[in-house]
Order: sequence, then C-alpha cells, then structure tokens
Amino acid sequence: MDKMNKILLVFAAAIIACQAVPISTKQGDFNRYFIYTSTNPRVPIEINANNITAESVSALLPTSNTTIIVHGHRGSGSTSLNPTVKDAFLRSENINVIVVDWSTFASQTYSVAAGAVPSVGAGLANVITALVNSSVTALETLHLVGFDLGAHVVGFAGRNLDGKVARITGLSPAAQNWGSNSQRINKNDALYVEIIHTDAVGILGHGIGDAVGDVDFFVNGGTGQPGCFLNNYCSHNRAWEVFAATLTNNHLFGNQCGNWLQVTLNTCRGYSIAMGNNDFNKLGSGMFRANTRRTYPF
Repeated sequence: MDKMNKILLVFAAAIIACQAVPISTKQGDFNRYFIYTSTNPRVPIEINANNITAESVSALLPTSNTTIIVHGHRGSGSTSLNPTVKDAFLRSENINVIVVDWSTFASQTYSVAAGAVPSVGAGLANVITALVNSSVTALETLHLVGFDLGAHVVGFAGRNLDGKVARITGLSPAAQNWGSNSQRINKNDALYVEIIHTDAVGILGHGIGDAVGDVDFFVNGGTGQPGCFLNNYCSHNRAWEVFAATLTNNHLFGNQCGNWLQVTLNTCRGYSIAMGNNDFNKLGSGMFRANTRRTYPF
C-alpha cells in the first residue's frame, strides 16, 4: 500500500469514528422522553431530562397517575408498541403517558442494544426520581411497561428505585442473553410485576419462557399465537397487542396453572385473574394461562 492510500485509509477511519455513537456506561444519557396526555394525545412534549423541576413539568403532567412505556430492539418512540399502547391508555382513563425513546442504541445490533439496557434503565430511574422529587408524580401511582429489551429496561429502572414502583408489566421480555441472566426483569423490581408471554417456547422464540414475575401469563400456552402462522415476530408482538386490548376492554382472564404441563395442555383450572389492564391492586401469584382469539380485541 503506497503512502497516499495509507493517508486516505486513516482519513476514512477517522470519519467513521466521528460518526459512530460512543459506547460507554452513559448510554442512558441519550434517552429521550415524550409526554402525552388527554389534551395532547398526538403531538407530544419532550421533557428536558437535565432540567426537571416542579415549574418546568407541573403544567405538562395534569395528574399524578403516570405510565411510562419503553420499546425494544429496533424500536423507537414512534414505532412498535408505542402508538397503540399509548392511545389505549389515554382512551381508558385520565393519565399521563411518557414514551421513552432509546433508539440511539436500540437501533444498533442486538448485542449493542442489550449491552445498553442497564444504563438506559438507570437513566430512566433518574428521570423518575426527578419527577417524584418535583411532586408531579409518585411511585405508588406509577406503571412501567416494557416490550422485548424494554422489559429488562423497566426492570433495571425499578431496581434502581428499590422496587418501590407500584407496577411493572413486561411484554414478551427478550430471551437472547437473558434466558438465565440474573439481571433480567424479576418480581422484585416493583411491588407488582406482571409478565405477558406470547413467544416464549422453542429455539426460535424471542421471549423468555421462565416465570419471573409475581404473575406470568402464558397466552395460548405462550407460543404460536392464533393468526400468526408460525411467525415468531408476529407472536412476539402479540404481547403488546393483547395488552393494549385489555386497557380498553379488560376482558381477558387467565387461570392459575400448577405446572408447565398444564400450561401446555390447556388444563389450568386454578383461580382466575384479569390479564393486563392498569390495576395497581392485583392479588395473584404463579403461572396462568389465558386463551385468546386471533384478531382484535382477541
């Protein structure tokens, strides 16, 4: 390689390096936060995470009842579950919805996105702490909802808040790198943790198959969702679709199962509780099977 080619190669590498997103322990600093309410259901207002005071956010959050939604790998603040779940919350009650956009890292390779999860969750916890300290919301009226890798993000956020968040809902939590990972979402991350499994069985499943919450719903056995025709991505996404349906209809129930065989054979005959919704006072424990139809509202 001649001298000129070496110079050009070094110059090109420098340009690429300057354009790359820095990977560090501060990935959570790149999070963005968008507020939706009944008065602004379509055009959100972005929170300045570095300047959260009672004066700056009190007018933006008209009620202390707040839900925070976190997307997964390849998602963003305006894609995947966010529009559907956000709209369902706003239709069902007077509530603040904060959508977290961590697409700076979620849009990269799975390994990069997964590696960012702890910091993204810690950054979210810092914002929640600032909102609570500003008296515009409270942990006892806070519901964190996460899909795919976002389920582990809200788990980390809850953990950083000493498990005092009222409720966490994990929607088909990502399996790759988390199958037996002790840092994955778990029942200690909030006062009540509910997991909805829709793609949790088989080598191609995107979601974890273990029961990790206070209550774990295995929808139609946790895999092969009706209407998905062996499409794992369809089954994976069904978690947020059925959850959104429960917010406006509150019509899907699961029966407690004694073991995995009962889940698989659809022979669960234990007590019944509602799946999904925004209830902060659920009483239940263990594995449940909920059966649905193939199309909305399931």
